[in-house]
Amino acid sequence: MLAAPYRGPLGAPGRPSGVPLPPDRLPLLRAGRLRKRWRYVGVYGADAMLCVGLVRIGPALQAFWAIWDRRAGTLHERTVLRPGVVALAPGQARVRDGTTTIELAFDEEGGTPVETVTPYGRGHAWTVKRGALPVRGRWRIGDDERAIDGLAIVDDSAGYPPRRTSWRWSAGVGHDAAGRPVAWNLVDGIHDDPDASERTLWVAGEGRHLPPARFADDLSSVSAGDLDLRFDEEAVRRRRENLLVVRSDYEQPFGTFHGRLADGVELAEGFGVMERHAAVW
Repeated sequence: MLAAPYRGPLGAPGRPSGVPLPPDRLPLLRAGRLRKRWRYVGVYGADAMLCVGLVRIGPALQAFWAIWDRRAGTLHERTVLRPGVVALAPGQARVRDGTTTIELAFDEEGGTPVETVTPYGRGHAWTVKRGALPVRGRWRIGDDERAIDGLAIVDDSAGYPPRRTSWRWSAGVGHDAAGRPVAWNLVDGIHDDPDASERTLWVAGEGRHLPPARFADDLSSVSAGDLDLRFDEEAVRRRRENLLVVRSDYEQPFGTFHGRLADGVELAEGFGVMERHAAVW
């Protein structure tokens, strides 16, 4: 059993021992809880924003993709409960779904990957967040094809969080007033220990831990210490599921951010998501 929360660079010598952590295999069941695993890749920019994800709860699988075409003002999305539509591998993401294709390539070694492990009773949860990763690729819907050249957020998570878990989350990328690439990952409800959380601000590839995050009830703003961002919603992904033993209710709006980063640095442009999620899993 994990004794205390942990945060550090990915694969650092001081990471916890005695509990199963990736890349080792995690048992299907531990502490009376099913194993959860997911990878989420978000690419946010001025022309379009998109996300691709794979979620596994025990033996069940869910795959999803979404494209918010800011130029056309159209949201395209789909969630499927079968393999083959979404493929995720180190440094790559791919979608093949009818007339929709997405191809992404990114450098996972860039920036400062942050690893967090949090105890939850006899269980524990693990995550690695990567921010402001340069990403290139293409997406196509029917005859409309666009190139991608921007910044990505990558979320890898696994473990045995509580049966009932709810959180609010924000992830975004952009540039500060000096033109440096920035990214942030903010959360309240999971991996949110005051001193060893997944909350991170990346500026020009360097990551720093942030204090506890405060989200507006309507997801119109988020702050953490001297970071204070306002959010303008543009398009919303929503989904509610009741699969008996697993239930989920979430909304994830795409939009733009404005405001102040740490140390008084202003955000010149910011794109990303807010999220509210309640799960019984």
